Amino acid sequence: MNPRPQPKPAPAPAASTPVEARKLAEDLMDVMSALLGIIERETELVRAGKVREATELEQQKSELSRRYMTSVANIQAAQKILSQAAPELLPTLRRHHDTFRAMLQVNLTVLATAHAVSEGIVRGVNTEIQRRNIPNTYTAAGQRAAPGPRHITPLAVSRSL
Repeated sequence: MNPRPQPKPAPAPAASTPVEARKLAEDLMDVMSALLGIIERETELVRAGKVREATELEQQKSELSRRYMTSVANIQAAQKILSQAAPELLPTLRRHHDTFRAMLQVNLTVLATAHAVSEGIVRGVNTEIQRRNIPNTYTAAGQRAAPGPRHITPLAVSRSL
């Protein structure tokens, strides 16, 4: 049974004062820092082969990702007042975001590598199982006979850890 999707919170109104604009920028940097911490931990765990522990971070990562998207939308809505009230914050936000993006790319690369390795292992196991189940027979011409569909055994894999 799938859990019910959580209702999306109403977007916060755009900042109307310089103080509110600064608060939005600080909130975004806080969310990015927290999300970076989770991503770095996930990357470390996957690199160490501790996939089960890495999947336990999924709920925190999802919640922080949701907060990140909300914060980005709020900053975009308040960009005009932010550029007028605190122009020094925009370059800081961009630098922080560039660091965030680079770490996210490292995380995605590690996850893709782990996925490719695990897929290669499963394919190798399947090939070995199929090789053992196929009878070694030859045709009248001395060529190896192609196995029929009744000799191919399906491989079942449980995706739950």
